[in-house]
Amino acid sequence: FGELWQRRTTIQVADGFDYELLGIEDLVRAKKTQRDKDWPMIRRLVDAHYDRHQDTPTPQRNRFWLRECRTPEILVRLAAENPDAANELALERPLLLAAVQGDRQTLECELEAERLSEMEADKQYWTPLRKELEAMRRDKRNRDGG
Repeated sequence: FGELWQRRTTIQVADGFDYELLGIEDLVRAKKTQRDKDWPMIRRLVDAHYDRHQDTPTPQRNRFWLRECRTPEILVRLAAENPDAANELALERPLLLAAVQGDRQTLECELEAERLSEMEADKQYWTPLRKELEAMRRDKRNRDGG
């Protein structure tokens, strides 16, 4: 997250408040957590970005959509329109092979497996950090006499 935060954009609005903004790619990456409620948001964010920009695709946008899209119909369409990119990106996201083949049923299963894998990875990342924070809290309570 620190790396993503370094790439943020800060804007100041007329009322004097500063707002810290993440780009769509970084926001999607940051939302890949173990919380169930984040995954529908990822789908909506990528789908909305696709809906807004599908008439003006760029290689960068196509690659982003192929890497992050969670909607089978859109993935199948993108893979059909960009088979070289889809096959290349399948090395890092194997479910794209099902998209290239137009196999929506397999794609849905693989999207769910991908979600569960990402959630588990996030859990594994945070488990030792939570333990460390809990130990720090206990130490502070003990020092404070509480």
